[in-house]
Amino acid sequence: MTERILPILQVGDVLLSPDILTERFCCDYEKCRGICCVEGNAGAPVTLEEIGEIEDVLDTVWPDLSAQAQSVIDRQGVAYNDPEGDLVTSIVGGKDCVFTCYDGGNCLCALEKAFRQGRTRFCKPISCSLYPIRAKRFGDGSVGLNYHRWAICRDAVRKGEELDIPVYKFLREPLIRRFGEAWYEELEALANELLKGNP
Repeated sequence: MTERILPILQVGDVLLSPDILTERFCCDYEKCRGICCVEGNAGAPVTLEEIGEIEDVLDTVWPDLSAQAQSVIDRQGVAYNDPEGDLVTSIVGGKDCVFTCYDGGNCLCALEKAFRQGRTRFCKPISCSLYPIRAKRFGDGSVGLNYHRWAICRDAVRKGEELDIPVYKFLREPLIRRFGEAWYEELEALANELLKGNP
């Protein structure tokens, strides 16, 4: 039996790769310890609006940041343009996000930590919440969503397969936060149709 190759899908003005519906994923923090905050060669994608929100809470999270991170922010700000021209959070030593903090060897996001403690109203960039989905805005205003495969997330893939959690279900809350409840319901309906073999 040959595997069926699904075409690029569309929900509203959002184009998405079908593996967002078919692949399984569930973060396994006990195994990865938040390594996605410190691996890679660029920071997390951010919008101009998010940069403003981060700057508004910077004084609150400042004590949680490392001296090196504080130095980077003092020098270039909370974000910069990567080689592709995209705005991303500043990084330390070519890899660590400046908002990474540590607790017993585990990587935490200082922004999310402050939010969960009720000290701020901004959680973290939506690109972080949406991972392993990566979003790209096109010139016509439409958005493309792709499933990003990363070797450091192999435990998340394994856990997602064990629990049978598709990527889009694992990311239900951030997808609703980004695109709205009605959009997500349309996505669910599309996924159900595909599962029944009626795209």
